[in-house]
Amino acid sequence: MTEDAADPAGPKNHRTIDRVTQILEEVVYHPGIGFAELARALDAPKSSVHGFIRGLQAKGWLYEDDKRFYLGPAIYGLTMASGHIRAGQVSQADLDALHRDTGMTVFLGVEAGDHLIYIGESGTDALTGFAARTNIRRKLLSTAGGKALLAAKPDAERDGYLRRNHSDSEAVSEFLSEFAEIKKTGVSRNFRHHGAQLAFSTVVRNPAGESVAAAVVVGQTAEVQPREAKVRKLLVKHVASWTQQKTAPREPI
Repeated sequence: MTEDAADPAGPKNHRTIDRVTQILEEVVYHPGIGFAELARALDAPKSSVHGFIRGLQAKGWLYEDDKRFYLGPAIYGLTMASGHIRAGQVSQADLDALHRDTGMTVFLGVEAGDHLIYIGESGTDALTGFAARTNIRRKLLSTAGGKALLAAKPDAERDGYLRRNHSDSEAVSEFLSEFAEIKKTGVSRNFRHHGAQLAFSTVVRNPAGESVAAAVVVGQTAEVQPREAKVRKLLVKHVASWTQQKTAPREPI
Protein backbone atom coordinates (compact mmCIF):
# COMPACT_ATOMS: atom_id res chain seq x y z
CA MET A 1 0.00 0.00 0.00
CA THR A 2 1.38 3.39 -0.97
CA GLU A 3 1.54 6.31 1.42
CA ASP A 4 -1.13 8.15 -0.57
CA ALA A 5 -3.42 5.10 -0.33
CA ALA A 6 -2.85 4.91 3.41
CA ASP A 7 -3.53 8.64 3.79
CA PRO A 8 -5.97 9.87 1.13
CA ALA A 9 -5.50 13.43 2.29
CA GLY A 10 -1.82 13.31 1.33
CA PRO A 11 0.97 15.44 2.85
CA LYS A 12 -0.08 18.24 5.17
CA ASN A 13 1.60 21.48 6.12
CA HIS A 14 2.87 21.83 9.67
CA ARG A 15 3.34 25.33 11.04
CA THR A 16 6.62 24.62 12.86
CA ILE A 17 8.10 22.76 9.88
CA ASP A 18 6.93 25.51 7.54
CA ARG A 19 8.67 28.18 9.61
CA VAL A 20 11.92 26.25 9.99
CA THR A 21 12.11 25.48 6.27
CA GLN A 22 11.25 29.10 5.43
CA ILE A 23 14.15 30.29 7.59
CA LEU A 24 16.54 28.00 5.72
CA GLU A 25 15.14 29.09 2.36
CA GLU A 26 15.44 32.77 3.25
CA VAL A 27 19.09 32.23 4.21
CA VAL A 28 19.75 30.31 0.98
CA TYR A 29 18.33 33.07 -1.19
CA HIS A 30 19.53 35.96 0.99
CA PRO A 31 22.87 34.91 2.57
CA GLY A 32 23.78 37.38 5.29
CA ILE A 33 20.15 38.15 6.15
CA GLY A 34 19.59 39.73 9.56
CA PHE A 35 17.26 38.74 12.37
CA ALA A 36 14.77 41.58 11.79
CA GLU A 37 14.51 40.68 8.11
CA LEU A 38 13.90 37.03 8.95
CA ALA A 39 11.20 37.91 11.46
CA ARG A 40 9.45 40.12 8.88
CA ALA A 41 9.68 37.42 6.21
CA LEU A 42 8.12 34.83 8.51
CA ASP A 43 5.53 37.24 9.92
CA ALA A 44 5.94 35.44 13.23
CA PRO A 45 6.62 36.55 16.82
CA LYS A 46 10.25 37.49 17.29
CA SER A 47 10.52 35.18 20.29
CA SER A 48 9.48 32.20 18.14
CA VAL A 49 11.86 33.13 15.32
CA HIS A 50 14.67 33.58 17.84
CA GLY A 51 14.01 30.09 19.22
CA PHE A 52 14.00 28.49 15.77
CA ILE A 53 17.25 30.22 14.82
CA ARG A 54 19.03 29.21 18.01
CA GLY A 55 17.90 25.61 17.52
CA LEU A 56 19.17 25.57 13.93
CA GLN A 57 22.48 27.06 15.06
CA ALA A 58 22.89 24.46 17.80
CA LYS A 59 22.62 21.66 15.24
CA GLY A 60 24.85 23.36 12.68
CA TRP A 61 22.18 24.22 10.09
CA LEU A 62 22.84 27.95 10.47
CA TYR A 63 25.78 30.01 11.62
CA GLU A 64 25.95 33.68 12.59
CA ASP A 65 28.62 36.19 11.68
CA ASP A 66 28.34 39.85 12.71
CA LYS A 67 24.59 39.39 13.38
CA ARG A 68 24.08 37.96 9.88
CA PHE A 69 22.98 34.41 9.13
CA TYR A 70 24.40 31.89 6.67
CA LEU A 71 24.00 28.20 5.94
CA GLY A 72 25.89 26.12 8.47
CA PRO A 73 28.10 23.06 8.03
CA ALA A 74 25.35 20.47 8.58
CA ILE A 75 24.00 21.33 5.13
CA TYR A 76 27.34 20.42 3.59
CA GLY A 77 27.56 17.26 5.66
CA LEU A 78 24.35 16.05 4.04
CA THR A 79 25.68 17.11 0.66
CA MET A 80 28.80 15.02 1.20
CA ALA A 81 26.70 12.10 2.39
CA SER A 82 24.84 12.25 -0.92
CA GLY A 83 28.12 12.00 -2.82
CA HIS A 84 28.69 15.64 -3.71
CA ILE A 85 31.29 18.19 -2.62
CA ARG A 86 31.23 21.84 -1.60
CA ALA A 87 33.41 24.69 -2.75
CA GLY A 88 35.00 27.34 -0.57
CA GLN A 89 38.36 28.14 1.03
CA VAL A 90 39.46 24.53 0.51
CA SER A 91 38.81 23.13 -2.94
CA GLN A 92 38.37 19.58 -4.13
CA ALA A 93 41.72 19.94 -5.89
CA ASP A 94 43.34 20.73 -2.52
CA LEU A 95 41.90 17.60 -0.95
CA ASP A 96 42.89 15.49 -3.95
CA ALA A 97 46.48 16.77 -3.80
CA LEU A 98 46.76 15.85 -0.13
CA HIS A 99 45.36 12.40 -0.92
CA ARG A 100 47.90 11.85 -3.71
CA ASP A 101 50.87 12.90 -1.59
CA THR A 102 49.93 10.86 1.48
CA GLY A 103 48.17 7.94 -0.18
CA MET A 104 45.53 8.25 2.54
CA THR A 105 41.82 9.06 2.65
CA VAL A 106 41.28 12.77 3.26
CA PHE A 107 38.37 14.48 5.01
CA LEU A 108 37.58 18.11 5.68
CA GLY A 109 35.54 18.61 8.86
CA VAL A 110 33.96 21.55 10.63
CA GLU A 111 32.52 22.03 14.09
CA ALA A 112 28.74 22.11 14.43
CA GLY A 113 27.66 22.63 18.02
CA ASP A 114 29.49 19.98 20.05
CA HIS A 115 30.11 17.78 17.02
CA LEU A 116 32.35 17.39 13.98
CA ILE A 117 30.76 17.16 10.53
CA TYR A 118 32.68 16.08 7.43
CA ILE A 119 31.97 18.37 4.50
CA GLY A 120 34.57 17.17 1.98
CA GLU A 121 36.49 14.02 1.11
CA SER A 122 39.01 12.52 -1.30
CA GLY A 123 40.18 8.97 -1.90
CA THR A 124 37.73 7.16 0.36
CA ASP A 125 37.84 3.38 0.43
CA ALA A 126 34.66 1.34 0.87
CA LEU A 127 34.86 1.06 4.68
CA THR A 128 35.88 4.65 5.39
CA GLY A 129 33.44 6.09 2.86
CA PHE A 130 30.54 4.09 4.27
CA ALA A 131 31.31 5.22 7.81
CA ALA A 132 31.55 8.87 6.73
CA ARG A 133 28.26 8.88 4.84
CA THR A 134 26.22 7.03 7.44
CA ASN A 135 27.37 9.08 10.42
CA ILE A 136 27.84 12.73 9.50
CA ARG A 137 27.80 13.98 13.10
CA ARG A 138 30.63 12.83 15.42
CA LYS A 139 31.67 13.80 18.93
CA LEU A 140 34.75 16.02 18.92
CA LEU A 141 36.48 13.86 21.51
CA SER A 142 36.16 10.70 19.42
CA THR A 143 37.87 12.01 16.29
CA ALA A 144 41.30 13.28 15.30
CA GLY A 145 39.67 16.32 13.67
CA GLY A 146 37.64 17.08 16.77
CA LYS A 147 40.70 16.84 18.99
CA ALA A 148 42.60 19.25 16.73
CA LEU A 149 39.73 21.76 16.85
CA LEU A 150 39.41 21.41 20.62
CA ALA A 151 43.13 22.00 21.16
CA ALA A 152 42.94 25.16 19.04
CA LYS A 153 40.07 26.66 21.04
CA PRO A 154 40.53 29.43 23.61
CA ASP A 155 40.97 27.97 27.09
CA ALA A 156 37.52 29.01 28.33
CA GLU A 157 35.70 27.48 25.35
CA ARG A 158 37.67 24.26 25.54
CA ASP A 159 37.10 23.92 29.30
CA GLY A 160 33.39 24.55 28.78
CA TYR A 161 33.18 21.76 26.22
CA LEU A 162 35.04 19.34 28.48
CA ARG A 163 32.75 20.18 31.40
CA ARG A 164 29.67 19.56 29.23
CA ASN A 165 31.08 16.16 28.31
CA HIS A 166 32.40 15.16 31.74
CA SER A 167 30.27 11.99 31.67
CA ASP A 168 32.59 10.62 28.96
CA SER A 169 35.44 10.61 31.46
CA GLU A 170 37.65 8.19 29.52
CA ALA A 171 37.59 10.31 26.36
CA VAL A 172 38.18 13.51 28.34
CA SER A 173 41.16 11.96 30.14
CA GLU A 174 42.60 10.70 26.86
CA PHE A 175 42.33 14.14 25.29
CA LEU A 176 43.92 15.84 28.29
CA SER A 177 46.84 13.40 28.17
CA GLU A 178 47.37 14.25 24.47
CA PHE A 179 46.73 17.98 24.72
CA ALA A 180 50.32 19.16 25.26
CA GLU A 181 51.58 17.14 22.30
CA ILE A 182 48.79 18.42 20.02
CA LYS A 183 49.58 22.03 20.98
CA LYS A 184 53.30 21.44 20.42
CA THR A 185 53.07 19.74 17.02
CA GLY A 186 49.75 21.10 15.73
CA VAL A 187 48.71 17.54 14.85
CA SER A 188 46.32 15.21 16.65
CA ARG A 189 45.91 11.50 16.06
CA ASN A 190 43.20 8.94 16.69
CA PHE A 191 42.78 5.19 16.19
CA ARG A 192 39.61 4.04 14.45
CA HIS A 193 37.81 0.72 14.05
CA HIS A 194 39.47 -0.90 17.06
CA GLY A 195 42.93 0.18 15.97
CA ALA A 196 42.70 -0.99 12.37
CA GLN A 197 42.89 2.58 11.07
CA LEU A 198 44.97 5.55 12.15
CA ALA A 199 43.94 9.19 11.57
CA PHE A 200 45.91 12.43 11.82
CA SER A 201 44.48 15.94 11.79
CA THR A 202 45.48 19.58 11.91
CA VAL A 203 43.35 22.71 11.88
CA VAL A 204 42.72 24.83 8.81
CA ARG A 205 43.04 28.53 9.57
CA ASN A 206 41.59 31.49 7.72
CA PRO A 207 43.80 34.48 6.73
CA ALA A 208 43.11 36.00 10.17
CA GLY A 209 44.63 32.94 11.86
CA GLU A 210 41.34 31.61 13.24
CA SER A 211 40.76 27.86 13.18
CA VAL A 212 37.79 27.19 10.91
CA ALA A 213 38.06 23.52 9.95
CA ALA A 214 40.08 20.36 10.42
CA ALA A 215 41.91 18.45 7.71
CA VAL A 216 42.01 14.72 8.45
CA VAL A 217 43.98 11.91 6.80
CA VAL A 218 43.07 8.28 7.47
CA GLY A 219 44.83 5.04 6.56
CA GLN A 220 45.44 1.46 7.62
CA THR A 221 47.49 1.46 10.82
CA ALA A 222 49.95 -1.19 9.67
CA GLU A 223 50.74 0.80 6.54
CA VAL A 224 50.70 4.31 8.00
CA GLN A 225 52.49 3.91 11.34
CA PRO A 226 55.97 3.23 9.88
CA ARG A 227 55.83 6.55 8.00
CA GLU A 228 54.01 8.61 10.60
CA ALA A 229 56.62 11.39 10.69
CA LYS A 230 56.39 11.90 6.91
CA VAL A 231 52.59 11.89 6.96
CA ARG A 232 52.53 14.54 9.68
CA LYS A 233 54.89 16.80 7.71
CA LEU A 234 52.89 16.43 4.49
CA LEU A 235 49.63 17.18 6.30
CA VAL A 236 50.97 20.34 7.92
CA LYS A 237 52.61 21.50 4.68
CA HIS A 238 49.47 21.12 2.57
CA VAL A 239 47.14 22.71 5.10
CA ALA A 240 49.46 25.67 5.64
CA SER A 241 49.20 26.44 1.92
CA TRP A 242 45.39 26.68 2.18
CA THR A 243 45.39 29.54 4.68
CA GLN A 244 45.57 32.37 2.16
CA GLN A 245 42.84 30.99 -0.06
CA LYS A 246 39.65 33.03 -0.08
CA THR A 247 36.24 31.95 1.14
CA ALA A 248 32.89 32.36 -0.58
CA PRO A 249 30.72 34.77 1.49
CA ARG A 250 27.89 32.33 2.19
CA GLU A 251 30.18 29.50 3.31
CA PRO A 252 31.11 28.85 6.96
CA ILE A 253 34.79 28.42 6.14
